[in-house]
Amino acid sequence: MSEFFIVPVIIFMVIVAPVWIIFHYVTKWRIAKTLSADDEQMMADLYHSAGQMEDRIRQLEKILDAEAPGWRAKS
Repeated sequence: MSEFFIVPVIIFMVIVAPVWIIFHYVTKWRIAKTLSADDEQMMADLYHSAGQMEDRIRQLEKILDAEAPGWRAKS
């Protein structure tokens, strides 16, 4: 009678359990690979901030070009 229960348990542990664990972690890795809504919002905010900083740098370069024409050669 105990052999009747041991064989399915061994088959489960050798075949089903490893496949189940592999598929579980593959699913977890796929979920982790995608961005959450908060991450997407943060990326959009960073992109917007980078654009603003780029505009500020251009304005500062224009001011420096007007007031100190040789400032680029000094660096």
